[in-house]
Amino acid sequence: MLHPARTTSEASHANPAFAPKPDQHLAQAIRRCLGLSLSGALLTMPLAALAQENAASASETDTVVVVGTALKVDTPLAETPRPVSVVTREELDDRNVQSLDESLRYRSGVLSGHYGADNNTDWFQVRGFDQATYQDGLRIYREGFYQWLPEPYGLERVEIFKGPASILYGEAPSGGLINAVSKRPTAEPQGEIEMQVGSRDHRQLAFDTSGPATDSGDVRYRVVGLYKERDGDLNDTENERLYFAPSLEWDISDNTQLTVLASFQKDDGIPVNPFKLAYGTVEGTPFGEVDPQKNYSEPGYDRDERTQTSVGYQLRHALNNTWSFEHDFRYSNLDLDLRSTYILSQASATEGYRGHLQRSGEIDSYTVDNRFVGKWFTNRTENTLLIGVDYQDLALEGKEADVGPTFDSNGNVTAPGPFAPINLFDPQYGDYTPLTANQRFHRDIDKDQLGIYLQEQLRVDDRWVLLGGVRHDRADVRNESEALNVTVNETQTATSWSGGLMYLGDNGLNPYLSYTESFQPVAQTSASGAIFEEIKGEQWELGVKYAPSNWDGYVTAALFDIEESNSFATTPAGYQAQEGERTSTGFELEGVGYVTDALKLTAAYTYTDARDEDDNRATLIPRHMASAWLDYDFEGTALHGLKVGAGVRHVRETVDGTITVPDYTVGDAMASYDFDRNWTAQVNVTNITDEEYVASCDYWCYYGESRSVIGSLSYRW
Repeated sequence: MLHPARTTSEASHANPAFAPKPDQHLAQAIRRCLGLSLSGALLTMPLAALAQENAASASETDTVVVVGTALKVDTPLAETPRPVSVVTREELDDRNVQSLDESLRYRSGVLSGHYGADNNTDWFQVRGFDQATYQDGLRIYREGFYQWLPEPYGLERVEIFKGPASILYGEAPSGGLINAVSKRPTAEPQGEIEMQVGSRDHRQLAFDTSGPATDSGDVRYRVVGLYKERDGDLNDTENERLYFAPSLEWDISDNTQLTVLASFQKDDGIPVNPFKLAYGTVEGTPFGEVDPQKNYSEPGYDRDERTQTSVGYQLRHALNNTWSFEHDFRYSNLDLDLRSTYILSQASATEGYRGHLQRSGEIDSYTVDNRFVGKWFTNRTENTLLIGVDYQDLALEGKEADVGPTFDSNGNVTAPGPFAPINLFDPQYGDYTPLTANQRFHRDIDKDQLGIYLQEQLRVDDRWVLLGGVRHDRADVRNESEALNVTVNETQTATSWSGGLMYLGDNGLNPYLSYTESFQPVAQTSASGAIFEEIKGEQWELGVKYAPSNWDGYVTAALFDIEESNSFATTPAGYQAQEGERTSTGFELEGVGYVTDALKLTAAYTYTDARDEDDNRATLIPRHMASAWLDYDFEGTALHGLKVGAGVRHVRETVDGTITVPDYTVGDAMASYDFDRNWTAQVNVTNITDEEYVASCDYWCYYGESRSVIGSLSYRW
């Protein structure tokens, strides 16, 4: 879906695999850090040996929920005074996740699916705000309609940092960041071939192979590939994807390791634009409701062709027993050719006016992160000091066009534009005038950002964790619009602070208090051509993490309070404007654990009270969300090899001004059967009852995704 709020000025908030099935040891994994504790083993164990140990352990337990996202150093999540959640590869496989925004459906604080089923954008709201997307710890640039889409089959896990996160990652919205972690080479040979078929003519063929490339095992490889095609959730829409991702890991010496990661992805299709008017969805008409699958675009003219390519590396070098150096780099290119027609406003009792946009161009981006990590100890303390410098560079060059009805000074339509009004209940296509080359205008955006950061983590008596950090960013933004005849140059700077305090209890109960800030320079311009001001956010959080050693699982609970300045809001004309301060306060409860040896429960509850500057409820954000997923493994019984799972997701009502969108509940299910150690068959169903519901409204309204059924057959070795 392509949000028309990103029209003439791109004035937007960025709206409109295999591992053997493991034994589950969640509590143990929470206390591990990819095989390490905070004892400094990373600096005392040779990197080559460490890499092979970690790769081997990845084959033994796939539920490593201990990651470095929160602190940029390996730290157990249960001992981190930061709000972080993780979705492992096993869960991605069990739920057969098809897009990044599906991955966090069963985590607290995250709203996804509120714009229905999309085929060219991932949509999230985290704690009531937008979020940034990273891959392998480096920023993925998404500017207007130029959307980079990580392929879920190529991911090892998905991590989410909730709330402001600029202290280590630089620019980020107030909702935080989502980090997609790519699959890496393994020390043990392994592989998979998978075939899928399903509803909406879903067809997929994928492979994943990994292992040592040399006899000594000092060089390891992984190659992941996929071909997928599927119709969209609207009539006459579709997408076809080709994905290829090779990676190589080399133990250069006992103290130095290099990992090279590359990917190529090509998408060709007809975009899904599920925009509907309130009229016919949440408001009644003499003709009944509009069909959720009705498409108001021009399928014979619209297109969405994108090619995304990236290559980068991660270098790790242990300088001595105290200090190590880490260096990450990635170059990425996104080429886009987009035509997209959408419903704009009501023309009559049966018709609606339409708008149309085009974007043709590319983004080149470079991101680099350098950091020194020092660890030292006294009789009572453990210190971890992080010092880093990162740089991000974005260059967008392309052509763009935005056409629609002509309005008079009173807002009345005087001419419908080149795309004629369309019947809302029985759309017919072909009544349009194609755009000419002189209707497309040049757009250049250049943005570079330099950040310097410092973080100290102090652990005292294995009882207290104290965390403090500071970061300074400078962002230079240039935005040139030929259509508006405006060029804007601006430099934006910010200093971000963070702090945290946690008590480590013997019983696994760890209460904490944290404070974080965010800074987001904006490269877009308003409808008048003026550049937007940077967005700033700050968050206080009081929470507790529970992970006892005698239970396979964890539970987290948190109270949060976020304030954001220079927030975006959708205007009645469908454009984005900065409208002052926005707040979000709430409570989250999340747990993943084993009720019995065979029964695993994943559950989440979120209360969010998000408000705008006038103290009105924020658009899109429900006050209450709840979800639960149960997995049962019949291992050791007469049904050995069978695994079943089912979940339910409930979202309470949302508002858009005077419009109230009713609450909804949908269910999901899966079943898999291992015929032997190699062959597995699986079926997944989302929205199992094919519930028809409006997911949200924000001037436009959006139906939720219809029922999806996908069957898969995989061979693993």
